[in-house]
Amino acid sequence: MAPPPLLPLASSTPILHGEFGSYPAHGPRFALTLTMQALHIQRLRPKPEARPRDGLVPLAEVSGCGTLQSRSPSDTAAYFCVYTYPRGRRGGRRRATRTFRVDGAATYEENRAEAQRWATALMCLLRGVPLSGDQEITPELLPRRPRLLILVNPFGGRGLAWQRCMDHVVPMISEAGLSFNLIQTERQNHARELVQGLSLREWEGIVTVSGDGLLYEAALSLLQVLNGLLDRPDWEDAVRMPIGVLPCGSGNALAGAVNHYGGFEPAVGVDLLLNCSLLLCRGGSQPLDLLSVTLASGSRCFSFLSVAWGFLSDVDIHSERFRALGSARFTLGAALGLATLHTYRGRLSYLPATTEPVLPIPGHSLPRAKSELALAPAPAPTVTHSPLHRSVSDLPLPQPALASPGSPEPLPGLSLNGGGPELTGDWGGAGDAPLSPDPLLPAPPNSPITAQLSPITEGPPEMPTSSGILPPTSSTPKVSTWGPVDHLLPPLGSPLPPDWVTIEGEFVLMLAILPSHLCADLVAAPHARFDDGVVHLCWVRSGISRAALLRILLAMEHGNHFSLGCPHLGYAAARAFRLEPLTPRGVLTVDGELVEYGPMQAQVHPSLAKLLTGPAGQKQ
Repeated sequence: MAPPPLLPLASSTPILHGEFGSYPAHGPRFALTLTMQALHIQRLRPKPEARPRDGLVPLAEVSGCGTLQSRSPSDTAAYFCVYTYPRGRRGGRRRATRTFRVDGAATYEENRAEAQRWATALMCLLRGVPLSGDQEITPELLPRRPRLLILVNPFGGRGLAWQRCMDHVVPMISEAGLSFNLIQTERQNHARELVQGLSLREWEGIVTVSGDGLLYEAALSLLQVLNGLLDRPDWEDAVRMPIGVLPCGSGNALAGAVNHYGGFEPAVGVDLLLNCSLLLCRGGSQPLDLLSVTLASGSRCFSFLSVAWGFLSDVDIHSERFRALGSARFTLGAALGLATLHTYRGRLSYLPATTEPVLPIPGHSLPRAKSELALAPAPAPTVTHSPLHRSVSDLPLPQPALASPGSPEPLPGLSLNGGGPELTGDWGGAGDAPLSPDPLLPAPPNSPITAQLSPITEGPPEMPTSSGILPPTSSTPKVSTWGPVDHLLPPLGSPLPPDWVTIEGEFVLMLAILPSHLCADLVAAPHARFDDGVVHLCWVRSGISRAALLRILLAMEHGNHFSLGCPHLGYAAARAFRLEPLTPRGVLTVDGELVEYGPMQAQVHPSLAKLLTGPAGQKQ
């Protein structure tokens, strides 16, 4: 048998090493080695395993770690518990715990100090704090727990978003020791109103549990949050608030890109939700490009995902009637769209990027747009704080909601740090003294068992005192009035500068996309990054056969569509673009949301926002 590949020296250098028992006390004993990337577990007694099972626990699969103590006065051992979410044989994740007994010293105080040292080291690595093997590990190394505002759309995921949040998200982020408040949005534009009146200093991040779009119709979307932050007088400070997404919608494009960035295999549904929750527990953010979109009426909104016209927007909007099917609605909608394939006449103009992006596939160049283009330019008050409703502290949290479906029954009296999710019974047995929280590690204030969260500040937001802005009303247009200036865009309808490129003709589709993914399992721009400073333009000209278009869509599942060599498929990287539909009827969408049909233009604002992504990772 070939030896396993060696890890890089920095990631394989031991940080901690020790021998421990297990819970219950009469279980096996283990040798543990902690490195920057994984926890290595080797069984020592009663018999060493020739081929250890579950002997390597990657930190990418760990949500948190806590310490416990026995309730038996005669037990001098201390315990630490590692919460993991390994992938099963069929690829799905399932919560599992590993509890280790620290019993190498004669007194409980010494054993407790060792248990806390291991728990601290694990949590430091999970939070991105680098450690070395000769470093003294103390609780002071741990960074301050970030406080997150988590907004849940109860209508997302076919009405399952709230339950999925309680079943999967709350237990995991509690295990990670994060401080958080949950808000269930209740009406149109509720999320936008919340973030417009938010006191920024109270939070370190805003996370949405929803899908991607539905800016005007749904109770919650990341799009609402972004536009709410950018529609504040202090937008320059507000937009630096890190934002995150936990997927409970149909498309989940941004979550798919985050999942890919974290090194996980493509996933959908609950598996994608668990992957993104794991990354959220790890902390870390990346700059995020935004697209400022000006519509025909002159209104402006900000996009983090895409602008679509033609086949893709038709499928997105017309498949709404199949929303009960979940993500399968796109498959059915695409099949119907192929059966009734339409073409649209229009004019696409763009300002080329100064540098070409990295090609997605070695040896296969992207279609060069200029070889087929005509290069002529186209003619042509102080905001009051909105009430925050339905906080978790106001809602009952039943105990069964704290464990994922299918988890073993919890042991009575075993809990994490005074109130976290209870340990599963994998290591328990009749007659064992139950474990209780370590008194030196108090319960986090957001513990779901205590169900007492810190209240959200009801005071006025941090706004300049001289802003003079009137309070928003229900009749206020939901468009961005603040935000950065679109310095690359002339007024809509006026001639474009000579350095712009223009295409005119019949199109099947046009897509302008920022991140790599168009939905969780569709990679439209495989070479895209969150902060590459360009919008990726893809279009398909008329004359393509249905079979060829189907091959492009199927290849897009793996991001291989540019390697097909299809002459009808075009691509360009741009800093700004203008789209002028010349067909009187059609569908135009921004981030999956139907917007007014007509001429529109957009500009990239590089690294304008911050996205909670977790660390970049290798494929898991």
